[in-house]
Amino acid sequence: MLIGEVARRSGVSARMLRHYESLGLLRPSGRTGTGYREYSGDDIRRIFHIESLRSLGLSLREIGRALDDPGFTPSALVDDLMRQTRERIAAETELLTRLRRIDAAEPADWADVLQVVVMLRALGSKSAAARQRAALSSVDEIRVPVEALVETVLRETDPNVAGALRWALARSGEGSAALLAEGLCSPSAAVRERAVRSLAEMPGEESTAGLREALADPAAVVRGQAALALGPRGVADAVPVLIDMIVAGPNDTDAADALSLLAGDTATAERIATGLVGRLAHDAVEAPARARLTQALADIPGATAARALVELSYDVDPAVALTATYLLRLREAR
Repeated sequence: MLIGEVARRSGVSARMLRHYESLGLLRPSGRTGTGYREYSGDDIRRIFHIESLRSLGLSLREIGRALDDPGFTPSALVDDLMRQTRERIAAETELLTRLRRIDAAEPADWADVLQVVVMLRALGSKSAAARQRAALSSVDEIRVPVEALVETVLRETDPNVAGALRWALARSGEGSAALLAEGLCSPSAAVRERAVRSLAEMPGEESTAGLREALADPAAVVRGQAALALGPRGVADAVPVLIDMIVAGPNDTDAADALSLLAGDTATAERIATGLVGRLAHDAVEAPARARLTQALADIPGATAARALVELSYDVDPAVALTATYLLRLREAR
């Protein structure tokens, strides 16, 4: 079969067939009397093998090695191809994300595009100072896409930079709360905590809904941050988590303050008092935790809290009894 017919049937141009021949990939089995290349059935099969390997992303040099080296094993090469493909996809995905964010900034001209590019690079800088400056300037100087701010704050470990990013997000307008709520699905507790801290600085029902969701988080630190934010918002669902925080110890003062804010509602105050008394009666609660629970009754109004303090003033634990007695005197003086 002559080269023109081979090109027509295989879909590989005559020029490419000659190129394969120049590289030693393909050797026509014969020549006609007039010197034209003549390809056998084996030659045609080799052409299809070459094209199949090209479709996998192999270079022509790698294809020659694969076809001609008897000791060649494809596993290492295939693994390397998969690695290269993953790297290429990651690079293309990163580029697509950057372009989408530039588009979201609605640049008016190329100067705006360049400014957004500079800002996005600053947010990804290894320098904490550069990231902080970018966050602080993102509100007034250059409109940075909310998605970029959210991605940055969810990975930020520097507390000062994180504070600047949360400040910028709180002023970024609609959409940020929903994106942060997606961070609550992260497998990393640290990322979920950052999402909660950011939601805590945002007003509105959307952020409150995200914080409510975080009350069921498997990590105590995430639940605690959500509960502390929901207390001032009057969300009674935070009560059990806040009581758990008082028992656990860390941030017990903040938790007690949040409970006192919630206690402005009569029904919630009774719920809080009942919860505190219930934990005090639990045999597994150790003495320091019982003292903290007693102290938490200080700012909880209502008959249930008052009766509990009277009973606790006779507690076998001197620290609990003294605390309850002191709190009763304060209540009487009010």
